[in-house]
Amino acid sequence: MSTPIVNTHVHVPPNFSAFTTPEDVVETARSEGVRAIGISNFYDQRVYGRFAELCGGASIVPLYGLEFITLVPDLEAAGIRVNDPANPGRMYVCGKGIDPFREKSPQAAATAEEIRGGNDARASEMVQRLDAHLQSAGLTARLTADGIAADVAARAGVPVEFVSLQERHIARAVEEAVSAMPAEDRAAVLERAYGGPAKASLDDPVAMQGEVRSRLLKAGTPGFAPEVPLSFEAAYVYVLAMGGIPCYPTLADGVSPVCPFEDPATGLAEALVERGIHLAELIPIRNTSAVVDAYVAAFRAAGIEVVAGTEHNTADRIPFDPACTDGPLSEMARAAFWRGTCLVAAHQARIAAGRPGFVNDTGQPAADVEELVAEGAAIISGAKE
Repeated sequence: MSTPIVNTHVHVPPNFSAFTTPEDVVETARSEGVRAIGISNFYDQRVYGRFAELCGGASIVPLYGLEFITLVPDLEAAGIRVNDPANPGRMYVCGKGIDPFREKSPQAAATAEEIRGGNDARASEMVQRLDAHLQSAGLTARLTADGIAADVAARAGVPVEFVSLQERHIARAVEEAVSAMPAEDRAAVLERAYGGPAKASLDDPVAMQGEVRSRLLKAGTPGFAPEVPLSFEAAYVYVLAMGGIPCYPTLADGVSPVCPFEDPATGLAEALVERGIHLAELIPIRNTSAVVDAYVAAFRAAGIEVVAGTEHNTADRIPFDPACTDGPLSEMARAAFWRGTCLVAAHQARIAAGRPGFVNDTGQPAADVEELVAEGAAIISGAKE
C-alpha cells in the first residue's frame, strides 16, 4: 500500500497563493486524493475557521500552522545567511500543530498584534513609495494599500480584515495596472520605472510580477521598506503559546551556494537541537532528491522529526504531493515525511483536547513519539472512513 498524500505547508488565500479561494484549495486537494493538508499562513489566521470547515466537508485532516520572519542578531552580525539567501541573520520559522481557536494570552495577543501591525505598516509604506515612483514613470492608475487589500479580499471571498498584504500582492497589483494600459505604453512605463528595459515578457503576468518584486520591491529599489521581523525567541514563545511545535523550514539547495547555516546538513541538525527545535520541514520542489535524502537522514539521526510541503505561494498550480526538482521523493524520504505528519496530527489533536503533545510548554519533547505517530496515522487514515 502506498503512503497517503500529505502536505504540511500550503499558503491559503488571502495569503498570496496559487489558488483563488480557500474553497479552491480544499477542492483541488480533495480531487488529488490528499489526506492531510497544513495551512501555514503569514500574519493573520482568521481564515482558519473556514479552512477547517471545508476540510471537514472534504474528509481531509486540516493541520494548522504559522510562518514568521525572524531575526537572529548574532548571526546577522556575523553575516551568516540562514534560510533567507538575501539577508544574513534572517530566519524563517514555522509553527506546526497549533490551536488557532484558543483564546490568546495577553502576551500572545500582543505578539500577534506586533506581527500583523508591523507587516501592515511596512506594506502601506511600500505601496506609497511605489505609487509615487510609478506615477513619475507614467503609470495612470493609482495604487493604495486599502485598494489592493480590498481586491485581495474580493478575489479570496473573505472579509478585508483577513488581509495582510504581502510583496506578491503588491507586485500583482502593479502588473495588472501596467497590463491595463494601452499596449504601446507598457514597455515605456516599465523601462522608466526600472531604469532599463523590462526583461520579462509583457505577455507573461507571472514573470512580470516576479520582475516587479525583484526590481521595485527588494532592498535598494524604489518601493522597498525594511521588514519588521520578530526576534527568534519571540516567535518560538508564540508558537508554544499557541500550542504548536516550533519548526525550521529548510532551504538547502533551493539556493546556490547553500546558506552557511544549513551547510552541512549534520551541522544544521546540531544547531537546531541547540536552539530547541525538534521538527524540520523541507519544500522538496526546491531541492534534488539526493539533497532531500541527505537532510532527512541528518535530521532523523539527530532525533529531529521531519515534514514536507509545497508552499503554493506562487501562481504555479503544482501538485499537492511533494516532489523534488529531479523527480519523485525517495521511499525513505516519503516514509519520514509521513511519520512526521502523523506526529503533527496527533500533537494537534491532543493539544485541542487539553492533553500534552509532542513538545511541552518549554519546547522540549515530552511524549512518546511512537504512540503519537500511531495516533496520527489513525487520525489521517480514518478521515475518509
